[in-house]
Amino acid sequence: MITVSVIKLFQVESLLLQRLAIVQAKIGNYRMKSLSYLNKYFLKYKWRLILGVIFIAISNYFGVQIPLFVKTTVDSLMTTVKIEGLEDAITLSLKIGGIYMLLSLGKGFFLFLMRQTIIIMSRFIEFDLKNEIYEKYQKLDFTFYKKNSTGDLMNRISEDVGQVRMYLGPGIMYTINLIILFFMVIFQMIKISPTVTLFVLMPLPIMSFLIYKVSSRMNALSTEVQKEQSMMSTLAQETFSGIRVVKAYSRENEIHNKFNVSAENYKMKTMRLVMVNALFMPTIIFLIGLSTLLAIYLGGKLTYSGEISLGDILAFIFYVNSLTWPFASVGWVTSIIQRAAASQERINQFLKMDAEFKNQNNDPFYLKGEIEFQNVTYTYPNSGTRAVKDLSFKVRPGETLAIIGRTGCGKSTILNLLMRNVEPDSGKILIDGVDLKDLNLSDLRKQTGIVPQDVFLFSDTISNNLKFGSNEDDVTNAQLEEVTKKAHVLHNIDQLPERFDTLLGERGVNLSGGQKQRLSIARALLRDPKLLLLDDCLSAVDTETEEVILSNLKKDIKEKTTIIVSHRISSLRNADHLILLEEGVKTEEGNHADLIALNGVYAEIYRKQLAEEIQ
Repeated sequence: MITVSVIKLFQVESLLLQRLAIVQAKIGNYRMKSLSYLNKYFLKYKWRLILGVIFIAISNYFGVQIPLFVKTTVDSLMTTVKIEGLEDAITLSLKIGGIYMLLSLGKGFFLFLMRQTIIIMSRFIEFDLKNEIYEKYQKLDFTFYKKNSTGDLMNRISEDVGQVRMYLGPGIMYTINLIILFFMVIFQMIKISPTVTLFVLMPLPIMSFLIYKVSSRMNALSTEVQKEQSMMSTLAQETFSGIRVVKAYSRENEIHNKFNVSAENYKMKTMRLVMVNALFMPTIIFLIGLSTLLAIYLGGKLTYSGEISLGDILAFIFYVNSLTWPFASVGWVTSIIQRAAASQERINQFLKMDAEFKNQNNDPFYLKGEIEFQNVTYTYPNSGTRAVKDLSFKVRPGETLAIIGRTGCGKSTILNLLMRNVEPDSGKILIDGVDLKDLNLSDLRKQTGIVPQDVFLFSDTISNNLKFGSNEDDVTNAQLEEVTKKAHVLHNIDQLPERFDTLLGERGVNLSGGQKQRLSIARALLRDPKLLLLDDCLSAVDTETEEVILSNLKKDIKEKTTIIVSHRISSLRNADHLILLEEGVKTEEGNHADLIALNGVYAEIYRKQLAEEIQ
């Protein structure tokens, strides 16, 4: 009867243990399904995982043999002391000690191999996952980065991946270890005494049930913690990037207070999670301790009646204690899995995204330089502002088009449309007579040089920043000197001790605005593009420097199709064709002389700027 009860209890334990082993699919809510994305990595590193499981089994086999050896040893010593005397007992003890050491060494050696396979596997997957996310970030288009903050992107590739790695390493390892050890230990305990096993196992289903119930709460709290951490990362990143503005307006205290509020919220949410997590360990230790007391009490009674030996009691205590950490780790592992599920769900949100504008054609495309807008209209989706309305113009190969207008009239939007960073609501954009949607976008961008309005320089040498624009791997110093001379920045570089090897600070912080713009121009020229786009790239230089640069660029511009966006007429007047925009609508068109003769808005702007230069 007792044996049947033990078997039933054993079945209940096995069922609960299986639920713990697949907690990512059964506990909590749909978030756990997000971890199934990692199955492809388990398949990739399957041999490491299989070896890890084998090493876990061997290590636990040695561990299970130790209590059996202690049982036999204690019973043998008791008999030896009674029959053969104390001296023979000491000799036997030394022999037994040696064997015990060998068993412990065997367990420790395979424990080391277990960690070397499974933990290292988790590091490899972490490496692959970070690379996959980074590659995805690069493929996503312009609109994605307008919708998501840099701090949140960084948090997902660092903190979230770190949480997932904990699941892949310790989470997997301790779960497998618990399953294997549980079956091995329970089998040996039943062999010794089914009655004692029945009572010793009674507290364990209670512990499993508590873990099952608390897990869903931990999942929700983990998600809240991760979201708050992303907000903190975003705030910190924006503060450090804009530190000059913060200091210029003396808003340090305000920013500090804002960060403190976010930090307090993060601490509060984290402490809630810690509180829930802290309930696991005392509960598990208490229940394991209760099992130990039952083993001692019942074992003592059965020893007194001669049903089991003193060695059997010690073996039971060893076995119960061997289950202490694996079961105590269930709470920790469950927390790891819940955090990993919340993190992987956040990662999957980005990994499942597709770029809005995909390259539909991989056939080689050789740009000649003809550009045509046919009744193009574009409205910003977030604000509903119409940036461009029913715009049409045509640029022939080798011509220069200049676009002028007030701030916010849609000048930069035209360049974004041309590079297909955004898609027009209506109308067509033709490149060499082919719809922009149908040509090889990658080839178009490789043959285009862009100088953006918001200049970005990397935290690298001047040389590497310039070479970033080149399509060629080998760029000579002579080429660097040539393009920087055209951009009228070579004399500034020559004044630096390390010249082209000078290391720039973040976003080129150790350069002036004008120097950064001129380096950006040089970077675009190094590409020797067939299409050159200049987006208000001379706004930070004086008119004298502007004249020098435009004079140097005159030969290059004549050989390329060029579009210049500017609010300065001095930058545009030599263009073959000019258009004036007002609120996204083309209101005036022609060359400089035509527009002056028209005596409209363009002429008015020209007279005002001319008067400012004279003053």
